[in-house]
Amino acid sequence: MNRLSPPSLRAFALSAALASLLPRLARAEESVRYKYQDYRESAGRIAVEVHGATIEKDFGPATHLKVEGVIDAITGATPNGQPAPAGSDQVPLSRLTEKRKAWNASLARQFQRVNVAVGVANSRESDYVSDGWSVNTLTDFNQKNTTLLAGIAGTDDDIRVFYQTDRARKRTHDVILGVTQLLDPRSTITLNATWGRQRGYLADPYKLVQKNTEIIPGVSLPLTFAESRPDERNKWIGLVAYNRAFPERHGAVDLSYRLYHDSYDTTSHTLEAAWFQSLGEKLIVRPGVRYYTQDAADFYYYRLDGTTVTPFSGRPRPGGPFYSSDYRLSAMRTLTYGVKIVWTPLEALQFDAAYERYDMRGTDGVTPQSAYCQADIVTVGVKFSW
Repeated sequence: MNRLSPPSLRAFALSAALASLLPRLARAEESVRYKYQDYRESAGRIAVEVHGATIEKDFGPATHLKVEGVIDAITGATPNGQPAPAGSDQVPLSRLTEKRKAWNASLARQFQRVNVAVGVANSRESDYVSDGWSVNTLTDFNQKNTTLLAGIAGTDDDIRVFYQTDRARKRTHDVILGVTQLLDPRSTITLNATWGRQRGYLADPYKLVQKNTEIIPGVSLPLTFAESRPDERNKWIGLVAYNRAFPERHGAVDLSYRLYHDSYDTTSHTLEAAWFQSLGEKLIVRPGVRYYTQDAADFYYYRLDGTTVTPFSGRPRPGGPFYSSDYRLSAMRTLTYGVKIVWTPLEALQFDAAYERYDMRGTDGVTPQSAYCQADIVTVGVKFSW
């Protein structure tokens, strides 16, 4: 199936191991949580139903175990990379159906000054198996007003590519360093820096490029080829986040900015803001908005006609040439906005529900807007603590 990454599902992806398996400084409550999410793109595009469960358990005052599991059911249509036919702005779509099962677990141990968490993860689809691991530490000092984060994570992926007999491999490694500083009793600031590297088969085996190719002198046909991406990708991420409570208004604000750059020559910016409003002792309402913009990868082409690129058959070659018509590598921007409600009728019982609208638009002036998607995202959950 086509590799998918709806924004609201990233918490379950192995590539987010550094974030999802972070250790905790304080003793966490024991709990069981269930969450359902429906991600549905407009016009019959991709639809994803997610069922997730989480169990957290303490073993003594200093050891905490967290186990998460998720099942995705994915159906719908997505652009295959071919350009729109003459006289039309609708890019061709390919239909897909897939199920994914994934889990991750982390065991955190609080020592005198340091919290250490070791995590493992696994994700399985019919043509893709990914194993992940992570080691993270949190250290506090300055009378617990300053917290330092250091972590490393990796994945080892096994990919079945339909046009070749041998299976492909992909490996990733990520390193994160960060600091959170208490500015005053009401506000904190966080600074994180991440470096990551991917190696191996990085192309999407279901994405195509198309070029009019001369078959015999004077006769050309629009032939399709598998895309070709470099076998190595480095990325650099910087994050700054600010949190401030307003007790007199019974609320708090969460602001963040993320800068991303990689060796594909893609640069992206993410701005996110959320307001947490307490309505009495049992209800919290959180409206939020996220704006994202990115440049195109240096080997992205909406169409190869008129370029000097000569595509070839078979798997990508380390020396290139490199080319892709995957709209996710194009210049674009996205806007996500919505609201979440958290209701705690009892001390041990909590319900939450959220709705988000996701809007993606191309900004290169070449790729048709039909390649991009709009989606509605509904999430509901329940948590029982003891």
